[in-house]
Amino acid sequence: MRAALWLLALFGVAVATALFAGNNQGTITLYWPPYRIDLSLNMVLLLLVGGFVTLYAALRALAALLELPHQARRWRVQQKERAMHAALLDALTHMLGGRFIRSRKAAVAALSQEHALEASGEAVPHGKQLRALAHMIAAEASHALQDRATRESHLQDALQEAPMRGTVNEQEMHEGAQMRAARWSLDDRDASAALERLAALPQGAARRTLALRIRLKATRLDRQTQEALDTARLLGKHRAFSPAAAQSIVRGLATELINSAHDTAQLQQIWQSLETAERNMPELAIHAAQRLAALGGEATQVRAWLLPVWERMVDLPDALADHHALKLVRALEAGLDELDGPWLARIESAHQANPRDARLQYLAGMACLKRQLWGKAQQLLTQAAQQLADPYLRTSAWRRLAELAEQRGDDSAAASAWRQAALNR
Repeated sequence: MRAALWLLALFGVAVATALFAGNNQGTITLYWPPYRIDLSLNMVLLLLVGGFVTLYAALRALAALLELPHQARRWRVQQKERAMHAALLDALTHMLGGRFIRSRKAAVAALSQEHALEASGEAVPHGKQLRALAHMIAAEASHALQDRATRESHLQDALQEAPMRGTVNEQEMHEGAQMRAARWSLDDRDASAALERLAALPQGAARRTLALRIRLKATRLDRQTQEALDTARLLGKHRAFSPAAAQSIVRGLATELINSAHDTAQLQQIWQSLETAERNMPELAIHAAQRLAALGGEATQVRAWLLPVWERMVDLPDALADHHALKLVRALEAGLDELDGPWLARIESAHQANPRDARLQYLAGMACLKRQLWGKAQQLLTQAAQQLADPYLRTSAWRRLAELAEQRGDDSAAASAWRQAALNR
């Protein structure tokens, strides 16, 4: 469509020119005493146009001739810039490919090219950012080569090229260099140096996912369990891990924190510092209760921590894993000597609601045994011993049945029970 319009316009100009030139009778007379020159108007117009075109072409040719030295200089600068960027790309490519010596050499070559351009007065606008990046690549390669002295030298040069109070790009480069240096310190098993690097970051950068991941590893390496737990919570909120992985990490750190308690007061303080969702984890509640009992804590407090897990097992039997339920039964069994009335009622009602649950039968039988209800204890433990899948609980049930048989003087039943206990051990 555009070509057709241009063609029509060209035809229009040709027709207008033909009409003007064909009927133009005008003349132009030049007087140069004693001469007189008569020229047609069409000829004068053609001469003017031809002269203008000739003069314009001559000026353009002269400008191009004078521009040749500048173009040659720009071409040389462009070739140097291309070589500099090619060296930087080679450094990055070699580093990704595991050729760290070549990567460092290429990064140094890129720095040399940049210095040469700057010395010739043709510095690139992004020179500082390029130098900082080249120093970081050289430092990364030196770290892989276990050359710490060279690594630190390039790192300091990169930090100088990208100051914290510079432009936005320079600030980003500085923060990235600090985080990378913290990762290097973590690889060197120097947790304190890694934490110092992270502490030098601004508040916004310190809360980024990458920085939090490094902080988590550093605090765990430095045995700062509380700090590691707080960091893991932040990572979980940022969705840095899958929900299952985040829960596993938090659970492990909380377990370490519980194990670090040396007395009941410290353990209770740690337990209160945990979030509600963490205190509702069955494994954490059972472990904390067992730890409290081991430290000589009150049995009432132990059972109070176990109560949410107990209610979960009774209300939703399939919601609690078997190994967690077994740990809960063992933890409650350890405190049966001081079991109060409400808990006896809970155990009895739970057994009545789930009469086929061998674990509840065993717990109810042990509670009856502690209350010297021999007949009922024997009945419950006999039923439980034949159904329990856990070897420890099954052996414990047969042992108690053997002791009950010895108390009533039934030697054959006692011998049979002791035999079963030995076989299930």
